[in-house]
Amino acid sequence: MHVNFQSINYTADVKLVEFTQKRIEKISQFYNQIVDVYVYTKVKNSSDNINKFAELKIGIPGDDVIVKKTAKTFEEAINSAADSAERVLKRQKEKQRLLG
Repeated sequence: MHVNFQSINYTADVKLVEFTQKRIEKISQFYNQIVDVYVYTKVKNSSDNINKFAELKIGIPGDDVIVKKTAKTFEEAINSAADSAERVLKRQKEKQRLLG
């Protein structure tokens, strides 16, 4: 599994990239056929504090899973997106088990 991290309109520090890498590796425990993961982070222009945006694009055979989340910090957004992705991948795995 290959993780691609991209920060848009800002420079991400090493801690955020490492946090993302570790969090994404946990997803592979739930679905072992992940080919690659693209993580896009950016700061949205808004007046409130909830302006950190994270998008996960998880490449699996046959389809891509895309999860988008916004939070106060990038860590919260990435964690929330990863939790949602885990639920989606678990459902995907169950469908595969039932079908074949």
